Amino acid sequence: MNKIGYFNETEEDVLEFKEVKKVIKKAIEMEELDNLEFNIILVDNDYIHELNKNYRGIDRPTDVITFALEDYEDFKDIDTRVLGDVYISIDKARSQAIEYGHSLKRELCFLAVHGFLHLLGYDHMKKEDEEVMFHRQELILDACEIKKD
Repeated sequence: MNKIGYFNETEEDVLEFKEVKKVIKKAIEMEELDNLEFNIILVDNDYIHELNKNYRGIDRPTDVITFALEDYEDFKDIDTRVLGDVYISIDKARSQAIEYGHSLKRELCFLAVHGFLHLLGYDHMKKEDEEVMFHRQELILDACEIKKD
């Protein structure tokens, strides 16, 4: 059984955030996983800026940041996979949607899947890893009919 928390820590009602649940459900299914726990948290630029500054030493907001708990020994030998947290900036998602010419729904879903895959250990530091991760992202989004507009 999966326990996924979806938290909107912003002052606004983000209707598109509901779509993230469907996409994450599909991502879990496509990754053939079960017995997971993790959170997806929607925040503003100020909040994610502080996270980025305090934990990564980067003094600016970012679009998505993950905290993978499986990197720590305390979470290795338990029955449930406690993956961690995915923080998404609604402000960055909104500006990137405009910049890339697609919907806020598409951008939020993309960032959620991107963060989820990071929690699973996917990365894009090397070109070959990036190709694998980005291909997975697009497969999941395509399966949910979340297309670039």
